[in-house]
Amino acid sequence: MDRSSLFQLIQEQLDPENTGFIAVENFTSLVEDHELQLDPSKLDMLLALVQSNEEGQVCYQELIELMSSKRSSSFRRAIANGRRTLQREILLDETGLGLYKRFVRYVAYEILPCETDRRWYFHQNRLCPPPVFIAVVTIVQIIVFMCYGIMLNKWVLQTYQPDFMKSPLVYHPGHRAQVWRFFSYMFMHVGLEQLGFNALLQLMIGVPLEMVHGILRISLLYMAGVLAGSLTVSITDMRAPVVGGSGGVYALCSAHLANVVMNWAGMRCPYKLLRMILALVCMSSEVGRAVWLRFSPPLPSSGPQPSFMAHLSGAVVGISMGLLILRSYEESLQKQCSWWVIVFSFITFLLFAIFWNIFAYELLGVQIPPPP
Repeated sequence: MDRSSLFQLIQEQLDPENTGFIAVENFTSLVEDHELQLDPSKLDMLLALVQSNEEGQVCYQELIELMSSKRSSSFRRAIANGRRTLQREILLDETGLGLYKRFVRYVAYEILPCETDRRWYFHQNRLCPPPVFIAVVTIVQIIVFMCYGIMLNKWVLQTYQPDFMKSPLVYHPGHRAQVWRFFSYMFMHVGLEQLGFNALLQLMIGVPLEMVHGILRISLLYMAGVLAGSLTVSITDMRAPVVGGSGGVYALCSAHLANVVMNWAGMRCPYKLLRMILALVCMSSEVGRAVWLRFSPPLPSSGPQPSFMAHLSGAVVGISMGLLILRSYEESLQKQCSWWVIVFSFITFLLFAIFWNIFAYELLGVQIPPPP
């Protein structure tokens, strides 16, 4: 029997009066009579869902969503408010798993704070679509860096080379009319140390996040951090260029760290306190290095060095927009009022930045260094 026939049979035989609820005993007998094979995780969640209803019934719509591998916010709340936990042992105790499944389990405990969400993700994960966005961005950044490194024969402090700053990818205030530069600067890096730091964090944090939350959400978060970084520099550090993907990287990192803090008791990732301290130390060190290069460059240069404000604005994007994205696992963002507040705030900032870039430079008489 296919799934649509099952749904029709359930409604006709078990809920003929269209009450919206089905007794779990009737549903169990229906499953046994028709020899239907259900995913054990779904059957466990169905039993847990029943515990949230005093009459031992399950909502028909929530049953449909469960069978269709979808979960509404009401279904999640019903599970969370149930009077007993899922029947099986916790996911961490499962044995006999292959290498890939062990990695998926590791990702589940690394990213998700709720055991129900972890097990749901573990059983539903099909690696389709694969987490390609962060990987592709990192590969392109490495390729671009190697191309300029070979061309300039220089692998550190590349921004001191005029040919590097002439790149059509670098954001420069003198070229701000070329809109793509507000995004493309993320492929250019000051040197090997900045590239290594960004690539490492992108892969360690971005790939697991993309595996759990999907390419659309994580790419939106990353690109919002990148765009906010260049726009913030154009407002607060108007003479400085920008290079590096730190805006997107800090959006990912700050969102993940904030999610860990907000759900500290539920997170089961090992050594979470030590790892958080190390992450904060590394991020602070990178910001400190960027500030030093901006105001106390070690070598004479023909113009201002790249700004550090992209790091800070990326962190703000991660804490605001990213935290909501990561806390809304498998829930529609469009149905949440807080999501629209954040979107409206970001659009307001975007419009303000556009008008600022069009009019403020002339009105304030800012002396922009000539483009290389």
